[in-house]
Amino acid sequence: MSKGLKLTDILVTIVIAIVFGLVYKLWGPLYSAVAPLGIHLDQLIYGMWFIAATVAFLIIRKPGVALLAEVAAASGEFLTGSQFGLEVLIYGVLQGLFAELVFMAFRYKRVDLFVVSLAGFGSAVGSFVMDFYKGYLADLETWNLLLMIGARSLGAIIISGIFAYYLVGALEKTGVTNLVRPASKKDYEALND
Repeated sequence: MSKGLKLTDILVTIVIAIVFGLVYKLWGPLYSAVAPLGIHLDQLIYGMWFIAATVAFLIIRKPGVALLAEVAAASGEFLTGSQFGLEVLIYGVLQGLFAELVFMAFRYKRVDLFVVSLAGFGSAVGSFVMDFYKGYLADLETWNLLLMIGARSLGAIIISGIFAYYLVGALEKTGVTNLVRPASKKDYEALND
């Protein structure tokens, strides 16, 4: 089985990323509407910005897919006029990279709920790297920072971990993912040779 990305893998990843790039664009106003409610409720839905990496990896299951999907989705969000500007691209790189590192740690072989949820959490960690660089985290009181970290991490696990896992599972039942990843190992190897 070839581990390198084929043109088909890249194109499918880009299509997935375009869909999620539009979702990200639509998610921004919802996130902004929830933010004023306080106690970091907005952080519970922040995990949607990490979902392209986990969904694309669950479908393609090859090295580099999580990073490519997250960067492409962030690019799509940026090109459609993201309210967050150019920094969405940096977030995309960091979030995709940290998800990719989790899949890499499991040698790209485990795709169970635990690993996918851990990859979603990894993306949250990547987002905090950028937030730290922006400098506002140091302004938060310790209890407030811990609440923010906890809420974003929980949201990441729920949305880009659990939800992504079951979303792709539902797609697999329809047979849609067989176009990229056939049901049998023999068919998969033939497709990737």
